[in-house]
Amino acid sequence: MTPIRLALVGLGKIARDQHLPSIAADPRFELVAVVSRNAELDGVAHFTDLAALLASDVAIDAVSLCTPPQPRHALAHMALAAGKHVMLEKPPGATLSEVEDLRQAAVARGLTLQATWHSRYAVGVEPAREWLAERTVKAVRINWKEDVRVWHPGQDWIWEAGGLGVFDPAINALSIVTRILPLPFFLSRGVLHVPENRQSPIQAELDFRDANGAPIRAELDFLQSGPQSWDIEIDTEDGALKLTNGGAKLWIDGQLMHEGPDREYPGLYDEFARLIADGTSDVDVSPLRHVADAFLLSERVVAPPFIE
Repeated sequence: MTPIRLALVGLGKIARDQHLPSIAADPRFELVAVVSRNAELDGVAHFTDLAALLASDVAIDAVSLCTPPQPRHALAHMALAAGKHVMLEKPPGATLSEVEDLRQAAVARGLTLQATWHSRYAVGVEPAREWLAERTVKAVRINWKEDVRVWHPGQDWIWEAGGLGVFDPAINALSIVTRILPLPFFLSRGVLHVPENRQSPIQAELDFRDANGAPIRAELDFLQSGPQSWDIEIDTEDGALKLTNGGAKLWIDGQLMHEGPDREYPGLYDEFARLIADGTSDVDVSPLRHVADAFLLSERVVAPPFIE
């Protein structure tokens, strides 16, 4: 088949670490352009803004948006209006309303829109979902703690409105639990710790309950030093399941059942190619909806200033 001619919008850490290798390894895609105000890529057409690319004679079929979430709605709308398929980095937008607007625009134009949740492609996630499908969940504990100074150095957008703060990494945990838990769950209470010099939380504690009343506790921290923690523990009537390393390892009653290499972003591009071929979209906003609920219902407390 003719490769999908792809433009990458945004050339920061996540684009270089994950998107570029995944695109290069998938023969269904050809990277033909990069849009970035600050960086270029050897051998690939470069533009400083998406409008300039779309007005040029460089032919593209799709764009992958790797920008911060705040400008993503306008960029995606521009691409869809120009007849291009769109992949959205997580979170898919700054608000639920923005993503719904993009979904409707994609449907109206018969284009593919993909809201990506890369952690769902971790090795242990699907086996966990299958194991839990026939079991009753008794309790869930989410421990998602990392150091923003390591993973997002100098990225002030993450602290601005729409940047999500600690929910930028923690939405990965929510993307996993919304995939693997057999019943829907709902926020009952939460506490957001917001530095006095920032707009978004740096830590959070959230309490959910599923449709059967099982408690789900999430402890989120963006100031973790030392070892980073990306763990989900689930108690059932038939034993305990644990996902560690962001879903890369699956344990059942302390025994390692699944482990493998990182295939998260290759999985996203495999799905993007399939969606385009099928003429369909995937716009699941359930992880973002839980973040929106947290901002709406949680108590906000003032935390010490964050100074990088």
